[in-house]
Amino acid sequence: MNNPPPVMDSATRRRRAALFLFMLATGVSMASWVARTPAVRDALEVSTGAMGLVLFGLSIGSMAGVLASGGLVRRHGGRLVITVGAGLLVAGLLVIAGGAALEVSGGVFGGLALFGAGMGLAEVAFNIEGAAVERAVGRPVLPVLHGCFSLGTVVGALLGMGSTAVRFPVGWHLAAVALAVAAAGVWTVRAVPAGTGREERDAEGAGGAESRDGGRAGGGGWRAQVAVWRDRRLVLIGLIVLAMAFAEGSANDWLPLLMVDGHGTGATAGSLTFMLFAVAMTTGRFTGGPLLVRYGPAAVVRVSAVVAAAGVALVVFSSSALLAGAAVVLWGLGASLGFPVTISAAGEGVRDASARVAAVSTAGYAAFLVGPPSLGFLADHVGLRNAMVVVLVLLGGAALITGALRRRPGAQAAEAPSSQPDLV
Repeated sequence: MNNPPPVMDSATRRRRAALFLFMLATGVSMASWVARTPAVRDALEVSTGAMGLVLFGLSIGSMAGVLASGGLVRRHGGRLVITVGAGLLVAGLLVIAGGAALEVSGGVFGGLALFGAGMGLAEVAFNIEGAAVERAVGRPVLPVLHGCFSLGTVVGALLGMGSTAVRFPVGWHLAAVALAVAAAGVWTVRAVPAGTGREERDAEGAGGAESRDGGRAGGGGWRAQVAVWRDRRLVLIGLIVLAMAFAEGSANDWLPLLMVDGHGTGATAGSLTFMLFAVAMTTGRFTGGPLLVRYGPAAVVRVSAVVAAAGVALVVFSSSALLAGAAVVLWGLGASLGFPVTISAAGEGVRDASARVAAVSTAGYAAFLVGPPSLGFLADHVGLRNAMVVVLVLLGGAALITGALRRRPGAQAAEAPSSQPDLV
């Protein structure tokens, strides 16, 4: 019989709520930018190819932030990294807004680089914070945390569509979002305690402690992040998150175009299909907690990978645009829990939890950001629908190795009541 979860004190409850709020705000900011991309392109009066070069700033900034975040958290703690990330997010949005208003492509490029760097820094740090809260409260936190980001993308997309419909200036729109992100960031930083991510090192003393894989649990920087990969179980977890994040990122990058070019739908139908995917992702993340408690992470992610694969297969092989559009619900529900559950499993380490979470988060975000664009090169030769077979194969492979997500004997499981975990 499972032990009842510990009672949360007010500080932990406020910390968790702050993390939820800021993830919601980052989702709103990302979707707000995506929704107003056509308006920014028109304001800059550039070609689609030139706009692609401008968008490259987001990729550069995002990967730089993701790669730097884990080491910075281990040296300085999560709160400082979140503070810097939030500042860069706000600054990036304001620079993008100014660049669009002044019709300066270089300004938008620079703003996207700042925005991406802030996103990368903050999100890896948030995974480390979320895993720490999950261990403290003994119930699922990361699925709802990522669900807040997904919900934010839905809200941001709706706000963007409304702003576009009434021709609200894109500069003022993004500036207003920047202010909202700044307010959420201030509250979050005040609610998050200092030292998360350094706690293992500090608890073992200044010299650090030897982790079970031979690396120094308290060491910071790249050595500690590389050392954790000596654990075979963590490698398998990393492969699972690569596949699941790739499936999620592929839908984010290609789903509207997949429906338009692959199934002959209109642009509006393609956008609505993506909205359906985002709603499915959000639903899966908010309702997955009880399933994880009842069946365990290995079984849930195995079924999730199969469900996502079924959705991708219908989108790829079905000749009916209506059936393919409905199948994205399976794609979204199946992909929804992969990322947060693998982060939870990685964080079960006692002395090196922050390094393990950072390593798996980095692998996941790399797959999410870098992997899906590579499908474009393959699509030039075989078509976009056929290129999605790569996603199908990766999901099938992930389903075969989900045994790595079984909780270790003696590891603290994130347990929850039979009802949905409370959000505040």
